[in-house]
Amino acid sequence: MQIEVLLGTDEIAKRVKELGEEISSDYADKDLVAVGILKGAVIFLSDLIREIAVPLEVDFMATSSYGQATKTSGVVQLLKDLDTPIAGRDILIVEDIIDSGLTLSYLSQLLLSRKPASIKTAVLLDKPDRRQTEFVPDYVGFTIPDEFVIGYGLDFSHKYRELPYIGVVRN
Repeated sequence: MQIEVLLGTDEIAKRVKELGEEISSDYADKDLVAVGILKGAVIFLSDLIREIAVPLEVDFMATSSYGQATKTSGVVQLLKDLDTPIAGRDILIVEDIIDSGLTLSYLSQLLLSRKPASIKTAVLLDKPDRRQTEFVPDYVGFTIPDEFVIGYGLDFSHKYRELPYIGVVRN
């Protein structure tokens, strides 16, 4: 397997800093809870919250729609729910990538039912060519082509999350 660098470490760091500044401005004087979606968003979330200059709380959810495959099954399973009550609070769902839109659409609806003050989404990568829903994220790091990517938290069969860049898998 060959990996071609799509987004380098400096490019990612610069964009994460810009997103952090934008989010900080939008959430000044709000009760922010950043919800990281495990496992893929952990690295993005960690870097992003260090760039957000407002107090926040962090919690996690875990879902699955891929299993061992490289394409979504179309069915989202909730594997881990929040530990934090979110009623009346401002929620920022942080996800590594949006492609079909099924996971973020599902999570947004689930969390809306819990009566937060607001819900927005931040994604590192947007793959609009794969969208199966009308879901549009609020904050986007990069829009990328329809290719299978790994690194910076994204995996292939639970490997390659540790790569400091985003790479495209070439056979």
